[in-house]
Amino acid sequence: MRRVVPAVALVFGLVAGCLSVAGPAAAAPSDPPGRQWRVTADALTWQAAQPVPTGDAAVEFWAGDRLLGRAHTVDQRTYTLPRDGTEPLTDLQVRAAGRRLDQNAPRALHRGPAPHFPPQRPAHSVDPGKPGRYATVAGEYTLPGITLPGYPELVEMQALVVAPRGAHGRRPLALFLHGRHFTCYVNDEDFSAEWPCPEGAHAVPSYRGYRPAQELLASQGYVTVSISANGINAQDYLDEDGGAQARSSLIRRHLARWADWSGTRRAAAPAIVRAAPRADLSRVFLMGHSRGGEGVNRAAMDSLNPPPDAQDGYPGPVRWRIRGMLMIGPTIFGQNPAPDVPTATILPGCDGDVFDLQGEMYLDATRGVSRGKALHGALYVVGANHNFFNTEWTPGLAAAPAFDDFPTDLDDPLCAGGLPTRLTPAQQQRVGAVYIAAAARLFVAGDDRVRPLLDGSGVRASSAGPARVLNHAIGAARTPAVIPDRTLRVSGGGRLCEQVDPDPARSCLPPEKYSSLSPHFVPFGDLPDEPGRYAVAMTWSAPGQSTVIRPARPQQATGTLAMRIIVPPGSTGTRLDVVATDRRGRSADLGEVRLDGVPGSELVQRYWAQEVRVPLRGLTSVARLRLIPRSAQGSAWLVDAWGWHAGMPAPHQTALPRLDVGSIAVDEGDDGAHTVTVPVRVTGRGGGQVRVFVVDGLTLESRSWVATVRPGQHRIPVPITVQGNTRFGRDQVYAIGLKAIRGLQVGDFIGEADIRDDDPAPSFTVEPVADTVAEGGTLRWRFTLSAPADIEMYATGYVVAPDGPELSTTDVDPDWLFDVAYEFPEPSRPLSTLFLAPWTVIEPGTLTGEMTIPTITDNLPEPAEQIRLDLHGSGREIQDLGSVTGTVTDAT
Repeated sequence: MRRVVPAVALVFGLVAGCLSVAGPAAAAPSDPPGRQWRVTADALTWQAAQPVPTGDAAVEFWAGDRLLGRAHTVDQRTYTLPRDGTEPLTDLQVRAAGRRLDQNAPRALHRGPAPHFPPQRPAHSVDPGKPGRYATVAGEYTLPGITLPGYPELVEMQALVVAPRGAHGRRPLALFLHGRHFTCYVNDEDFSAEWPCPEGAHAVPSYRGYRPAQELLASQGYVTVSISANGINAQDYLDEDGGAQARSSLIRRHLARWADWSGTRRAAAPAIVRAAPRADLSRVFLMGHSRGGEGVNRAAMDSLNPPPDAQDGYPGPVRWRIRGMLMIGPTIFGQNPAPDVPTATILPGCDGDVFDLQGEMYLDATRGVSRGKALHGALYVVGANHNFFNTEWTPGLAAAPAFDDFPTDLDDPLCAGGLPTRLTPAQQQRVGAVYIAAAARLFVAGDDRVRPLLDGSGVRASSAGPARVLNHAIGAARTPAVIPDRTLRVSGGGRLCEQVDPDPARSCLPPEKYSSLSPHFVPFGDLPDEPGRYAVAMTWSAPGQSTVIRPARPQQATGTLAMRIIVPPGSTGTRLDVVATDRRGRSADLGEVRLDGVPGSELVQRYWAQEVRVPLRGLTSVARLRLIPRSAQGSAWLVDAWGWHAGMPAPHQTALPRLDVGSIAVDEGDDGAHTVTVPVRVTGRGGGQVRVFVVDGLTLESRSWVATVRPGQHRIPVPITVQGNTRFGRDQVYAIGLKAIRGLQVGDFIGEADIRDDDPAPSFTVEPVADTVAEGGTLRWRFTLSAPADIEMYATGYVVAPDGPELSTTDVDPDWLFDVAYEFPEPSRPLSTLFLAPWTVIEPGTLTGEMTIPTITDNLPEPAEQIRLDLHGSGREIQDLGSVTGTVTDAT
């Protein structure tokens, strides 16, 4: 069964979490951030001012820079994170993909000047967007729901089929999977993420949203099926990987049915399947949108090397071959792409959901992992948002409520809805259909004439209309020339920089608080420091200030040098001369490259690389590369450089050895330090290297190392040191993450070691120090522990109505009131009408603490007034400490 893991594991991706990884905690208050929030002993709740559409990015609660966990909602307005207790929380925030959801748009982000657009690329001579010769037939099927590991409710088996009419022979199969969206609706104001849908509500038909692309492919001879995943969308908050494994299982369940229906069980197939040509399961193409993209990637991986039985929702044989995939705005929380399966990834320039464009990792995270013969291309679509590739997520076309995912309250000059810089929904859906068809035609049909649209050759598809689609790629017939690593020597005006590093002196770009400025530098989860990822940063203040790059060993490269270079978004006219020297000392001036940055604004700044090429002019290797700026001043970043040749060799799909992280839970014991080992399962043949990350759940400090897996090895150890004692303390949780470096594939990329504190909690006693005071005095109660603890122990008093006259907001110190309740004194009102919870902390190793309530003098004659506190204390469970009453007498 899939695990719900602690919040610390969120540093490795999208998981469900609990508020405190520290185990026992206290009934202590937060620093209340306003009426949007409610903090109780067992839950943290945020109420959005307006419904937040379900998206593919996680909605996360943070306390300052500390990640608390991923919140869950049913009604899209009330988000809740369970707590095993409470502790003081300050600077509470709600984020998704690096964006704050609990703040109004900064007023500085008003519309600025119109952004610069790059010139339109020349049209390619081959256009895969032209309809084919077949008429089409369409229909749906619904099968009994299925059970997936860790999901309590059945998941639907429902799909829309569009197929060529009258096509002879077996036809390739294209399967579509939508992303994460809300699941049920009644009307435009009433929608939710429940499953199954309650009585009177309708299921959101997200699976019908790719009909234009299905019609295009079907006219070209493909059998297409778009499957529904509402049951996963409503339950994947339970899943440590955000539902990737569940989506893979659902895809493979459908493929298994199609294998049956194309074989001896065709007579049992649904009517629409029998009306379609038989599908050729040796030629399967997958399309995944958003979390559906991560799902199709995992399905490709699982089809080559299956996951552990306990996690797999499809334990049957693989009777298909996946030839390639296209993903639209995909997530990839584990940064674990299937390296030997060709891909094309659409990155929407105005994506307001997966804002960090982490789908770039379907390219960058494959470098050096396997043979590198599979083509992996990225398509940056200027002016496209996340949702409108799906007609059922598009206002005016959708049956259910639909929204523009780019924030509507931002008057952004590039991405605000309705601007001419944005694609219309019809234009955006046309782009999606055309490039889906291009990927299918290249990866499945093997038509190399289409390749320039996907491999960085700088051409566009005419039928995609006015859309500006920028493209770069790796793999295929490329050979590595410069892949930045720690052995690379850089001199002159450049430096070797770290893609993910909190130190601005080492990082390639200034470290951002919430998300990366560059899709190339997206961190593995939220880790602030990820060793082993480099680029070359160049800056110059005058022409001619060159950067010299020397690989540790000369790299073989012939034909053409293809480089992926980033220049600042919105910049124009960057010019670089390129000079290369081979292993024999021969140098050649390869020519000049010119780059404009991708369109940008104050909010939307995408440091995304563009591919430029120069002929190698007879050189057969690269021992030194010199980049010489010809523009007056500027900056640029070299992501990598390759020897490039036309063509697309067979990718040689390989079942690489697969690693899956396990989890353990043990008691800490009483006898000092000892070591426990987290299991990492290795399946398959061969060896390689993987980076192992361990994050301390208390401090969020991380360490990592490179582990070598040798052929025949079935486990790699991940040791964790445990400190046992006899004092009460926190449960200690360590998150373990894996990321492939070479020769390996990572499936379940996240695990944990749960070290349980097994000592009894001390008990509290409460005694009044000053429970009756005159106005202007301070009410005080002392809390004493029966034994010292290793952690802070908290006591909280929740204010309830007393039996007699009650203290009001104008009777207590206004600064104290604001600090504890985020409220102002006026208008005067009883304290019990607020969410008010004074608290105290007893520090580790000590025994006592005081709770205080300062009052003020108002010079008004009034009777004695009271405040009553229901007291709770921290421990293994929240301790009920009874109630106390404080009395304030009239100073006059």
